[in-house]
Amino acid sequence: MGVRAYLDWNATAPLRPQARRAIEAALDLVGNPSSVHADGRAARALVEGAREQVAALVGAQARNVIFTSGGTEANALALTPSLVVGEARGRDRALISAIEHPSVRSGGRFPQQLREDVPVTREGVVDLAWLTERLDVLRRSAPLVSVMLANNETGVIQPVDQVAELTHAAGGLLHIDAVQAAGRIPCDIKSLGADLLTLSAHKLGGPKGVGALILADQDLHIGDPLIRGGGQEGSSRAGTENVSGIAGFGAAAQAVVAGLMDEAADMARARDRLEAGLRAAAPSAVIFGATVPRVPNTTLVAMPGIKAETALIALDLEGVSVSSGSACSSGKVAPSHVLAAMGVAPELALGAVRISLGPTTTGEEIEIFLNAWMKRVMGLSRRGRGLAA
Repeated sequence: MGVRAYLDWNATAPLRPQARRAIEAALDLVGNPSSVHADGRAARALVEGAREQVAALVGAQARNVIFTSGGTEANALALTPSLVVGEARGRDRALISAIEHPSVRSGGRFPQQLREDVPVTREGVVDLAWLTERLDVLRRSAPLVSVMLANNETGVIQPVDQVAELTHAAGGLLHIDAVQAAGRIPCDIKSLGADLLTLSAHKLGGPKGVGALILADQDLHIGDPLIRGGGQEGSSRAGTENVSGIAGFGAAAQAVVAGLMDEAADMARARDRLEAGLRAAAPSAVIFGATVPRVPNTTLVAMPGIKAETALIALDLEGVSVSSGSACSSGKVAPSHVLAAMGVAPELALGAVRISLGPTTTGEEIEIFLNAWMKRVMGLSRRGRGLAA
């Protein structure tokens, strides 16, 4: 098989060399981080070092980093009515944007009757006017608002600093899912105004199976942890820590901090080249969110009349790995909930293909994709095959 073009970084990123080395070194440690002997202390030191590295990625205090099994668990941990600040009462309601990842859309431990959708504009940006009016009504309800920093399908960056201002003025708390933003744009928890922030290691070049929920304030507590048992993670998440995974997460986070600006610039140039090629080859192609700020690595495109699953198979045969919408929804023959919330017609939404790049994406990979698009996808269009139902 020839060279493949891996352009599905939003599904998972290749493991960074720094993370691989950290994981391999951690696998040689035998101790349990909760043990008091020398072997246990060595494992504990490694976990706490990684906690510092992950905290530095988002400008947080290390003591406020809670390691989890991934972004999904971190989101579920955050979405609970038991969130309290000091002695204040918990949350009475959750306002969740209509374009969130399914792990947030599920509402966590908020029952359906206590959840509300926050609509978005046709560009995929949270409707601030709607949110302003709703928060004014809920001013005494201590709501939890959950808005992602960057959408996993369109790459559209949300105005979370403005959301934070509105939320805090109403006495609420703000949860930000920054899984698709970390490693692509700065994610300082204080600048964003987040009270809780979610990360996933494998989206930024760490290993799969580890993530973190990060709190902005040590006075913020989760009164009802998801997993109970031992006192690990400050009694917020029981269970022996995934030492090697956490070590890899920390190393990947440190690498992101060191190279973010250069990597983001490289990804932006590659994406611009890819989109220019798409537009030249197919003027009728629709690139979603192209008129508003996006992370520098993501393109969601649809060709009128072409089904996404047909295009994905055709591209895969040419050595190109991409997705239709979010990877967590792959296999479902249904329009993206993100595009539905944006008011995109179902027949067009069914054709949406997501191309997501990374810091090591090469010019050769972009050319492989564009050639495959011209040969296979445009070929389907010319022959009238793969038409959306």
